[in-house]
Amino acid sequence: MSFINYNAKEIHCKVVYYGPSLGGKTTNLQHVYAKSQPDQKSSLMNLNTETERTLFFDFLPLELGEIRGFRTRFHLYTVPGQVVYDASRKLILKGLDGVIFVADSQRERMEENIEAMNNLKTNLDQQGYNIREIPLIMQYNKRDLGNVASLAELRKALNLYNSPEFEAKAHEGVGVFESLNSVSKSIINVLKGGNTL
Repeated sequence: MSFINYNAKEIHCKVVYYGPSLGGKTTNLQHVYAKSQPDQKSSLMNLNTETERTLFFDFLPLELGEIRGFRTRFHLYTVPGQVVYDASRKLILKGLDGVIFVADSQRERMEENIEAMNNLKTNLDQQGYNIREIPLIMQYNKRDLGNVASLAELRKALNLYNSPEFEAKAHEGVGVFESLNSVSKSIINVLKGGNTL
């Protein structure tokens, strides 16, 4: 649901980082923010309540080019990880253009990953989105830790829609921009009238 700012000649796109609590959504966003040029980004906004945290900012990636003379500006959001904050998750998903699902690769977190993926599908369905039709990227984070599930296990449990996949160590920046670039290119492709992949 991109927004067009005709005065600034910009198309505004919304990317949401979704996944279980402490899986690396915030770490992804903070890394992108830290590595983006100061003149290409807004301030990093932190919406804290007593019990939850949501981060967001927008930036203008230069390497993606223009669409019919309009620059693309991306607004990046994280959702609260805990399912008890589902109302906030639903609100943040409104008007999205793409999702990066950040899974925690540790075996003991698999159930939480599956629960978060099911929750994502439910929330998208309730808002009229088809998870098979939106740009969706799977990021398997924390690959450097012990006791991680294999890629085959993660793929079988989580990548039910054959989405592009990336291994990540978000705290080192590994896989962060690869995931973002992939979802951004898919969004641009959709805006130009193509498919999500």
